[in-house]
Amino acid sequence: MASTLNRDARPSRADLAAAADKLLEDVIAPGLDVLLCGINPGLWSAATGHHFARPGNRFWPALHRSGFTPRQLRPDEQGLLIGYGLGITNLAARATARADELTRDELTAGGVILRAKVERFAPAWLAVLGVTAFRTAFGTQRVQVGPQEQEFGGARLWILPNPSGLNAHFTLDRLAEEFAALRQATDHPRIRGATADAADPDSPDSAEDTQLRR
Repeated sequence: MASTLNRDARPSRADLAAAADKLLEDVIAPGLDVLLCGINPGLWSAATGHHFARPGNRFWPALHRSGFTPRQLRPDEQGLLIGYGLGITNLAARATARADELTRDELTAGGVILRAKVERFAPAWLAVLGVTAFRTAFGTQRVQVGPQEQEFGGARLWILPNPSGLNAHFTLDRLAEEFAALRQATDHPRIRGATADAADPDSPDSAEDTQLRR
């Protein structure tokens, strides 16, 4: 759903309240190198129409530092990701203030939809950002951050840490290292051409990914 906010506007409290339960369009195309999958949109993302838009989220800095993009993109530049062979979707569609507002049934249903989406768009890799949400959605405890043995909908599967600023278990440097390991595994020219100079914002940290917000 498109936002009525301009690029530099910050959502008001009213905007954020109105964003609850809204849907956020995927950034997706057939044959991507990596489809990145968040848990669900946060209110800031739903209000602005941009993925990982909340200040303090480390997604965009980590994506750049790891070499996936030649510079740090702004959330409103998310459409440029397709040119780098990247896309963004979510495990659950509706926006919430906190990821733990989602029910187990919502995550399970979202997993079914995600599998069908991966089969349809056929990315080489699916990277899910949040190990706890993945375990809940698919009823398995046998996954850790990193590459997985099983495929998912025909794509190779990788689990990344949740990049929310609330995730105290991973600093921005550690997040970038995990993203970089995925980038190196993909070994695709569109990605190898990106440079990883960069550096960026400090972010606050805190709890587990079931409580994390984008």
